[in-house]
Amino acid sequence: MGSMPTDDQIDNFDFTIFDRELTGPDYAQRTGPVYQLIWGRHMSPATVDKFAEKVVADVILTGHQPQEMGHAANGAPYNMAKAALEALALTLAKEEKKHGIFVNIVAPGLVDTDMGQRLAKAAMGAADIHQLDAAMPFGHVCQPEEVAAVVRFLVSPANSYVTGEKVNVHGGGR
Repeated sequence: MGSMPTDDQIDNFDFTIFDRELTGPDYAQRTGPVYQLIWGRHMSPATVDKFAEKVVADVILTGHQPQEMGHAANGAPYNMAKAALEALALTLAKEEKKHGIFVNIVAPGLVDTDMGQRLAKAAMGAADIHQLDAAMPFGHVCQPEEVAAVVRFLVSPANSYVTGEKVNVHGGGR
C-alpha cells in the first residue's frame, strides 16, 4: 500500500470499504476512508501493524507523477525516491508471484488533491486547479475517485493476472 490513514484516523477507519460496493459519497469525502487510503500520510509503524491486522491486500505503490513525466530540475531526492520505489515494486512482483501476491504501481498525473492544488498554483500559476480542466485529457483534472477505481480493481478478485505493472492514471496525457 502506498498510503494509509494517519495514526489519529486508524481507530475510526471504515474497513467496510473492502467488503461492500462503494458509492459516490465514499469517493467524494475528502476525509472519508477511500481518500485516506489512497492519499493518507504520516503513518507510524504501529498504524501499519494495526492496519495489516485488519486488511489482507496485495501491494500497491502510489505516487503523484509518473516517472517519465518527472525528473524535474532541483528534485533529485524526490526523483530518486520515486525511481527506488518503482524498482522495489517491480522486484517484489517477480519475487512474490510464486506466493500469489500481486504487486503493482499506480502513477497518477495531476490529481485534484491538496498536493495537486499546491502544485497547480506553484508550477502552473493556476489559482484554482480547475482552471486547468480545459487543457487536461477528457476536459478535467483527474479526480481521486478515478485513481481509487484503478486501485480497487488491482486489489479485487477481478484482478487475477495483473502484476508487475505501472498503471499511469493521467488520461493518456504526457
